[in-house]
Amino acid sequence: MKKVSILDLVFINEGQTASDAFRNSVKVAKAAEQLGYSRIWVAEHHNMPAIASAATSVVIGHLAANTKTIKIGAGGIMLPNHSPLVIAEQFGTLESLYPGRIELGLGRAPGTDQRTIRALRTSVDSSKHFPDDIRELQRYFSIESSNDPIISNPGVGLNVPLWILGSSTFGAKLAAEYGLPYAFASHFAPDSLTDAIEIYRANFIPSKQQRCPYVTLGVNIIIADTDEEAQYLSSSQKQSFTNMVRGIKMKFQPPILDINSYWRENERIVAEHMLTYSFVGSKETVQSELSKFMAEYNPDELMVVTPVYDTNKKIQSLEALMELDL
Repeated sequence: MKKVSILDLVFINEGQTASDAFRNSVKVAKAAEQLGYSRIWVAEHHNMPAIASAATSVVIGHLAANTKTIKIGAGGIMLPNHSPLVIAEQFGTLESLYPGRIELGLGRAPGTDQRTIRALRTSVDSSKHFPDDIRELQRYFSIESSNDPIISNPGVGLNVPLWILGSSTFGAKLAAEYGLPYAFASHFAPDSLTDAIEIYRANFIPSKQQRCPYVTLGVNIIIADTDEEAQYLSSSQKQSFTNMVRGIKMKFQPPILDINSYWRENERIVAEHMLTYSFVGSKETVQSELSKFMAEYNPDELMVVTPVYDTNKKIQSLEALMELDL
């Protein structure tokens, strides 16, 4: 069976608070650990009422403290928003607290809008330094940096595993050049998937961390007893993507019976395209469609988003996924 992991967006449900979202994520993390999932990642997003993981390293620490063995990481830290030294110190601290369990996925996008970029005291130009910032971060984690004028403490010598995240071919080229594992955000950005994988695998240069190319692909998966129930549950995510098209920010909405009464035709086209790699239905339906995806792209690992409003239903979907033949 292929490795399967979870990208937890730490949704704040309508009618709930961030505290509720963190409790829900801990419940999911504990279940995932028992079910045999490989890792759980949380992502840096700012100024989004539906997502509670803005302080990503703090959330990672909370999930790690409430689990025992499963790897916990960032999927990812948007490095242009930060000093590499600060990230090295944060993840060096996490690795010191939870040895062998902490991972650091790195993204180039800001993870927010232009106004919030300014509030973060950064700029869109910061992304131009992304390749150099990764090298600086690697240096802080290396034992060779112990005699440098500036060290990360904690951090020096810990070799926290780094991943490159991407939704275009830029990240694929960089991950190949740096010899790092690569995670593609196909769960919302399908267009460059084929090209990105081919570029990464064809140009991969082995490194101290990674001897062979390693591809993780993001997918949306919702499994329920029937196709109809799964489609009903999926309407929460479809509302979110519709609101994104509209420029509306809301908490994560409960499911609705008729999504076609919610979105307009142009919104449906955009949202469904972004959700191309979504597998929604009964176990039999998802098994059939997901098998085709696995055969076509042959990922080393799946990173699963399960955007379900009801936490118990989400856990049931995660349980059903682990019963499939992958």
